[in-house]
Amino acid sequence: MRIISGSLKGKLIKYVKNSKTRPLKDSVRENIFNILKHSTLIKTKIENSKILDLYSGIGSFGIESLSRNAESVTFVERDKLALGILKDNLIALSIIDKTKIYNGKIEIILKNLNQKFDIFFFDPPFNDLTFLQNIKLIKKQKIFEINHIVIIHRKKGVEDSFENLIKIIKTKTYGKSKVIFGVFE
Repeated sequence: MRIISGSLKGKLIKYVKNSKTRPLKDSVRENIFNILKHSTLIKTKIENSKILDLYSGIGSFGIESLSRNAESVTFVERDKLALGILKDNLIALSIIDKTKIYNGKIEIILKNLNQKFDIFFFDPPFNDLTFLQNIKLIKKQKIFEINHIVIIHRKKGVEDSFENLIKIIKTKTYGKSKVIFGVFE
C-alpha cells in the first residue's frame, strides 16, 4: 500500500494482514481525493482541514490527508493490532505530531472530543450498523464546522438509512465499494 499524492507521495504504508481489518484500496482512496479536490458540490477541501478518521485501521485515509496538507487528523481505532501499525506508520513517516490517536469505543470518545472537524471519514466493518449512532452523536454534539463533509465507505449494495442524519450530496461505486458524501443538515 502506498501514499498516492502530496508531500509523502510514493511512501509505503504498512497494513494488517488479517480478516478483521479491510484496508481502503488505493484506487478507492484516490477517487475519494479526486472528488474532494474537483467536485463543485463539496465546499470542504483537504488543505488546512481538521479530520476525524473513525474506524481508522492503519490510517490510510488520514495519512493521505496529511500528505495533502491537512492541518491535523484524529484517529479512532479499537483493534490493537491495527492501532500498533497505525502508530508505526505515523512515526515512520514523521507525521505523528499532527495527529491524535484514540483507542476505544467511538461513542465514548466522541462524547469527550472538544474540537470541531471539517472532514469526517467513516470506514466501519461492512456488517457494522453502529456507525449510524455515531453519526447521530456527532450531529447532536455539533462537533462539525459550517463547511464540512461526511464521507462513508460501505459495501456496494448495502442500503443504510441516513434520514435525519445527513443530506447525501454524492454517491459513487468502485468495484465492491460504495462511497457516500454528505453534510449535516
